[in-house]
Amino acid sequence: MIAADRYPHHHPSGRPLRYRVTDIHVSDIYVADIDVGYIEVMEFVGRRPQLLTLNDWWEETHPRPALVWGRRRVGKTALLQHFAENKRTIFHTGGGRTPRRELAELSFRAAATLASPTRDLLARPYQTWDEALDHLAREAEAEPLLLILDEFPELITNAPELEGVLRAFLDHSHGRTQLRIIVCGSAVRIMRSIQEYRSPLYGRFDLTMQLHPFRPHEAAEMLPELDPVDRALVYGIVGGMPLYLSWWRPELSTERNLARLAGHPDAKMIREGDLVLATEAGQGVHLAAVLQAIAEGYTKHNEIADVIRADPSRTLNDLLTLRLVERIQPVTETQRTRRKIYRIADNFLAFYLGTLSRVLPEIDRGLGDTIMPVLMEALNDHLGMAWEEAFRDHLRFRAADIGPEVVAIGSWWQADGQNQIDAVALSGRSRRPILVGEAKWARNVNAARITAGLAAKATQLTREPEGLRYAVCAREEVTHSSPDTLCITAADIFALS
Repeated sequence: MIAADRYPHHHPSGRPLRYRVTDIHVSDIYVADIDVGYIEVMEFVGRRPQLLTLNDWWEETHPRPALVWGRRRVGKTALLQHFAENKRTIFHTGGGRTPRRELAELSFRAAATLASPTRDLLARPYQTWDEALDHLAREAEAEPLLLILDEFPELITNAPELEGVLRAFLDHSHGRTQLRIIVCGSAVRIMRSIQEYRSPLYGRFDLTMQLHPFRPHEAAEMLPELDPVDRALVYGIVGGMPLYLSWWRPELSTERNLARLAGHPDAKMIREGDLVLATEAGQGVHLAAVLQAIAEGYTKHNEIADVIRADPSRTLNDLLTLRLVERIQPVTETQRTRRKIYRIADNFLAFYLGTLSRVLPEIDRGLGDTIMPVLMEALNDHLGMAWEEAFRDHLRFRAADIGPEVVAIGSWWQADGQNQIDAVALSGRSRRPILVGEAKWARNVNAARITAGLAAKATQLTREPEGLRYAVCAREEVTHSSPDTLCITAADIFALS
């Protein structure tokens, strides 16, 4: 249970936050979505590159530990459960228990996996972490044994000596055991600090893997029963978190799904938005306020400072680390440019803090049914920016097809904010523009009209606009295109692999 007094009591808009959450350690992809007369369990999908990386680590002769980390709900536990299948595994999740109870739980987990002739772990559980690691190392002398320490920050909160104990164990046991250890956690700041120079475990990991939300082509696998346009719509609303994608019921209309997920005070999206603000963004004085400011359109540093009446620099850096916020600049600019703006990087949070937050007070008062048509009308305004980012992501995914040596793909605009281009691809060390593109959240677009506008803007981008290729993106169809135009629709971006 989350203790409400540990976190802010109110949403940035002034609405009270809710904390009726009993367990935030939810399996992220193997999820049961329970509703009236409806239960579905999602199967494991995606994460193929991560599984290959973990398998490479596993095949090493004497690998040092792996570190897997990322935000809550991103699918870490499900990934590790899937990876551990058909392996001799002890999967222990830190639960904020006392050290004695934590070791007793670990002993129980180990007893279920090991048939040790030398020790009855149920009768004589581990008393110290040194003892536990030494015993597991002996049990792994003849064959590999995988030890997963999930929610590691919870373990070191009540047993701060564990980092030092683990370091000493790794130093004296390396090469003498086939015990393979994975350390996993959701507290992003703590998991980053474990990798820093002053940490006892600095330099002790052979693999560090940060898990991110699904990209559009990966999210499509969570929504196989929807057509590509509807996949684009769902991704634009809930983003790439596997759990959120699993909430969407394909047999229901968009309006009915939104009514289920956001149309009443205890709806899942509302509870989850509160939880994200309380956990991810609730660790700093201004984090929630900065997020709300950006969601409301205050995207420049000085604008955010005026809204929160404080310097947001440190807060913005924290939000960038959490990947809740993205810093955007013209793709042709260097990191030192002052032409930077900020956007909410997570589609779910952008929807929650933007479109949904405007009607939350009335949903709290019971007007969810009558507000739903208004919320539906506002969707197109919200989905435009998410669609543009999905377009850019798709171009990155297909970079090899665009041209040689693509080194960057991003948006571009002039210093005065004019002549904005949704996507520009740069090539080679000279970072020469080779493609410009525009995405419209419209059912059909006229490519000839779009490319004419891009050609005019491109004269301000490069001295050789005649050498550029054009990309045009619409939800369903791109018409009147030339043979050289790259035409992209939702069927391309959200295709099933």
